Amino acid sequence: MWTTGSLWFEVAIVSVIYAFGNILMGHFEERTPKIRRLGKYLLTIVLVCSVSVLFGRIFSMTLLALFIFPLLYIHGYYLPKKKGINGWTGEPKSKYYEFRNWDKDIFKNS
Repeated sequence: MWTTGSLWFEVAIVSVIYAFGNILMGHFEERTPKIRRLGKYLLTIVLVCSVSVLFGRIFSMTLLALFIFPLLYIHGYYLPKKKGINGWTGEPKSKYYEFRNWDKDIFKNS
């Protein structure tokens, strides 16, 4: 069960990617509902494991690696050039919050 030949390998790879992502970039998701973040994680695991079962591990890991290109496009070109937001720091915060459709007044009383 715990060999690299099982689907646990795919689950481990996706989990490590999400762990690093949440540690390093989680502050950009501060207002995203927890259920949505969990759903995205579970959907990614299901997608990667399904592709691995249907087409093989090499194809599923290649598909996972290809997700770097949209990330680079969005953070390196789209956010800075089109929206005026630093793609790596999320500054200025007011533009980032507007882009995410979040309320900019984070200290208002509810």
